[in-house]
Amino acid sequence: MNGPISSASTQSADESRRRELGAFLRSRRERLTPAVTGIATGLRRRTPGLRREEVAMIAGVGTTWYTWLEQGRDVRPSVEVLTALCEALRLDAVEKRHLFILAGRQQPERRIAAPEKADGPLLHMLESLVLQPAYVVGRRWDVLAWNPAAAAVFGDYGLLEGDNRNIVHMVFTNPQHRHLLVDWEELAHVVLASFCAESAKYVGDPDFDRLIALMMRSSPEFRDWWPRRDVARRLTGVKHVRHPIAGMMAFEHMSLSIDDGSDIRLIVYTPLAEQNSIAKLRALLDAMPPERRSA
Repeated sequence: MNGPISSASTQSADESRRRELGAFLRSRRERLTPAVTGIATGLRRRTPGLRREEVAMIAGVGTTWYTWLEQGRDVRPSVEVLTALCEALRLDAVEKRHLFILAGRQQPERRIAAPEKADGPLLHMLESLVLQPAYVVGRRWDVLAWNPAAAAVFGDYGLLEGDNRNIVHMVFTNPQHRHLLVDWEELAHVVLASFCAESAKYVGDPDFDRLIALMMRSSPEFRDWWPRRDVARRLTGVKHVRHPIAGMMAFEHMSLSIDDGSDIRLIVYTPLAEQNSIAKLRALLDAMPPERRSA
């Protein structure tokens, strides 16, 4: 009994998704005016927005085929056709993602190395994490912003410039940072495997290539481990720190993605009761000069 029921349920879900895909396409078509697409129209035009044949013509597909797509028939558009429809219907990034999800296709990612910065609500959140060391990293794991608690525990990122302020570079080549990490070898393996997995989106990017080449020259461990191409995705864990002033500390850490289409992430460390870490963090913050206690 489970087989037929499961099959019918899957078929029903597929039909519902196709109907929703058709409805979404129709809604996007009807909101467009012919003038936006450069199509000349007569005085008597009853159809709101574009006609189906007009969308099909702009996208380079058959009118009958496009009509079937709007009707929710099982025509299974390719990635190339979906991309052409996105352009024809003037869809923005959110709408494109929605269309590909409804069509059951993986949207091709085009990663552009645009300048990165942390601002607005993200900086406000960072500033509000008083007793939680936190920092913001970009697509290449460069530290873009940090709070006073992060500087108290991991050091002042403001003293580092360029590649020196990159997480991978710090883990593998910065002696002070390496000494902080009690379980350095285990953490370094995880950092490298996670970086390898995420860098796949940027294969051929000059900034990534330059960083990897620099690491190959600068770190024997990186040079030995990188060719293995190990990949991992670790969002949480416990990190033990050997602080030069406070001594042993323990933090639970988590990586939070920013849902804005970028690869910017917020990394947050929460001090644990272990090793009296909360009290030690308070003491470190109290000892900081007043001008450094504000992010």
